[in-house]
Amino acid sequence: MTQRVMTIAMNGVTGRMGHRHHLVRSVLAMREQGGLKLADGTVLWPEPVLVGRDGPKLAALAASHGLTKWTTVLDEVLSDPNVDVYFDAQATSARGPALAAAIEAGKAVYSEKPVAPSLPEALRLAAAARRAGVPNGAVQDKLFLPGIRKLRRLVEGGALGRVLSMRGEFGYWVFEGDWQPAQRPSWNYRAEDGGGIVMDMFCHWRYLLDGVIAPVRSVYAQVATHIPERWDEKGRPYRATADDAAYAVFELEGGVVAQVNSSWATRVFRDELVEFQLDGTEGSAVAGLLRCRFQHRGVTPAATWDPDAPPGHDFRSLWQEVPENGATGKAFKLQWEQFLSHVAVGAPLPWDLLAGARGVQLAELALQSAREGRKVDVPALDLAVEEPVARVASS
Repeated sequence: MTQRVMTIAMNGVTGRMGHRHHLVRSVLAMREQGGLKLADGTVLWPEPVLVGRDGPKLAALAASHGLTKWTTVLDEVLSDPNVDVYFDAQATSARGPALAAAIEAGKAVYSEKPVAPSLPEALRLAAAARRAGVPNGAVQDKLFLPGIRKLRRLVEGGALGRVLSMRGEFGYWVFEGDWQPAQRPSWNYRAEDGGGIVMDMFCHWRYLLDGVIAPVRSVYAQVATHIPERWDEKGRPYRATADDAAYAVFELEGGVVAQVNSSWATRVFRDELVEFQLDGTEGSAVAGLLRCRFQHRGVTPAATWDPDAPPGHDFRSLWQEVPENGATGKAFKLQWEQFLSHVAVGAPLPWDLLAGARGVQLAELALQSAREGRKVDVPALDLAVEEPVARVASS
């Protein structure tokens, strides 16, 4: 059996997402299973090189996982002909120039979302990657979650009939950081550092709506900063300048109406941290990260409004659990496997940098809607913007 080493420069892996989901649960997990077996029988062996700004942190992280390769100089890995892939999980404000440098160096690029802090920059990156002919991808992990896979199967199989509407609830309480540590980094709550729940989560909502139900055609949004003061990682108070909640209505192709509430200032009274309910002419489904439940029109109970009497039904018990019926695995790892297969043998990958740019577009239009107090149309994207992205500093 032939083994092929694929060297991956991983930038931003000292952060929560980069470390836990991308390094440990994806790339190192592939190594633990003996590599990634490709369709032709070749075994792909991912070899990570850790990249970042904090040398001692990188050294400690590498040692904890038995790795030896790390650097604080991005140009060092981008100029190395043995490096095949550049992956970016940095803070959003630093991502665009680094991706541009990697594309210029001829590396395949894979990026966390948002792929850039603005739509023009995201489009320039997508256009540059297309001109350079380098494989490129954007993380769209929610599509690979068990609950969403089951939901998509119901929609594609016609179980819901004509989809009428979707209601989504996402969020949890992120502690302010004074009396309990915050579960998210402080930059998430500073607009000047690229923070905000709209830029973070609407990138997800775009590919979920487009990929599971129908393309987004318009958005109306209201945003808020409910918690105006928070405390950073060193216990210092700071003013939260970014939105920590957003309430949006999307119109999808075919007249489907989708409502999604997103908040880091809400307490969970749901089975999972995110849940989506789709209602259709033939049935309804409720999906979270892991579970998906379905109710067909033939077993839908007759609900009668009577505020003076018990409801008469245990409504939750009348829903059917949807089985997995397919490949299981962690969402981030599944997409990593598809991306590396795309790089190695050209396996199809629809989630490129242009797909990532669509998420940035929806986030910007939602913020515009909130500023202007009106519904905003979502136009189709192209790669007409050709201006170069500023080069990243070498260290």
